Amino acid sequence: MNHASTSFQRFLMACTLVSAALTPAAWAQQPAPVRPPDKPPIAQGWIDIATFASPGGMGGMAGMMMGGGGGDTPMSALFGGKKKGNQFGLTRAGGSGSYVDVTLRTSRNPSLAEALQAVPPGTKLAPTLQLKVLPQAKPVPTDRGDDSIEEPTEQPKGKIKLYWGCGTTIRPGQPKVVDFETSTIKEFGDIFKGRRATQRGTHSAPGRPVWPNPVDNRLVPDGATFAGEHSFTGQGVPESFKFTLPPAQDIMPAIALQQAQANGVTQLSWQALPTARGYFIAAMGGKGDESGEGAEMTLWTSSELPDSGFGLVDYQTNKSVDQWLKEKVLLPPTTTRCDVPKGIFGDGEESAGAMLRMIAYGTELNLAHPPRPTDPKIAWEPDWALKVRVKSVAFTMLGMPAMGGGDAVEDGSAEGGEGSSTDVTAPAEQPKKKKKFGLMDALDVVKDAVPH
Repeated sequence: MNHASTSFQRFLMACTLVSAALTPAAWAQQPAPVRPPDKPPIAQGWIDIATFASPGGMGGMAGMMMGGGGGDTPMSALFGGKKKGNQFGLTRAGGSGSYVDVTLRTSRNPSLAEALQAVPPGTKLAPTLQLKVLPQAKPVPTDRGDDSIEEPTEQPKGKIKLYWGCGTTIRPGQPKVVDFETSTIKEFGDIFKGRRATQRGTHSAPGRPVWPNPVDNRLVPDGATFAGEHSFTGQGVPESFKFTLPPAQDIMPAIALQQAQANGVTQLSWQALPTARGYFIAAMGGKGDESGEGAEMTLWTSSELPDSGFGLVDYQTNKSVDQWLKEKVLLPPTTTRCDVPKGIFGDGEESAGAMLRMIAYGTELNLAHPPRPTDPKIAWEPDWALKVRVKSVAFTMLGMPAMGGGDAVEDGSAEGGEGSSTDVTAPAEQPKKKKKFGLMDALDVVKDAVPH
């Protein structure tokens, strides 16, 4: 009996030791396999696709003012863009129409000067696009990263009001106001702090050929489609750099933005775009006298949360668009109407100087070949990677009936008007007149206010 008892005790102890060895805690002590660090792709391509709807070439000016293009935007975009041929960079802020920019680089040839992109017949540009390094190419800019909230570092002059949200009436607690004679940097930051998740897309740099360029400056034809099979070839570019662009990343239709006035409310409406991931709308207007005193800028956005919108009318990552849809910063893709509340920009003549911007976000596409290995012990060494970004943007003036209209002359520059060359009989002294705080005035304020 004693011998059996001793044997049983030994059995129980062995079972206990085995059980302890098999517990999750014991498993957790075992080192997990460490995946070797990923290596950058040998070649990288970027394709930006943009559609603009804007009367009179307003798109270029609006993009420069509101963060769409910055100093790299070709000046021809200010005057219709396409009239002087295609130029690299018009996907940032071009005139009315569709634009495509392409950039390619390969680590096997850091001095790559030219390459070819085979494109499908539907582009009406087949068989190839010629990529060339631009003569004025500068070193690659620093990547600004992803999903950031930017705050200004300098305090501009003026008075700014921020409104937000679609509706017929101004909501309680609005506007946020900054008077730069009395406000602090923090109060200034509360208005201009904004969401932004714009990553590096197409760009010009030494060793990185682009399309379009002076050698191949063909316009994107009306009715062109970029969906289909593509490939890149060039010295040092892997032979495997072949990909298919899905319909979801094709050229987006123009936003057919319509406006109507009802009791001081501006009713905005449009047809939903099939591939839109979400929408965002922003308006900016201002006023002041000839001396610059009393200058005032008014901002309104369609967001349910306060956001100036300076960073949002641009390409954004899928992850950030989805997050901002949940936060109701962006309008859902099924939305077809948004009202600008009464009294924000005044009525009639006072609202005519407000500029309106709207963006429909497409879905960003990121491809790499070969795919990431399933074995965690194997490092990922892709031959190539590709980023494709898509957007459709509308620029117009608040109160304009549709996305068209004739050219207007402002601030007394019409023949025979105040300030014209024929105005030679005006009396020596005239009462000081108020003038609108025009687009170029707003540009000066934005340059000071928006962080660079």
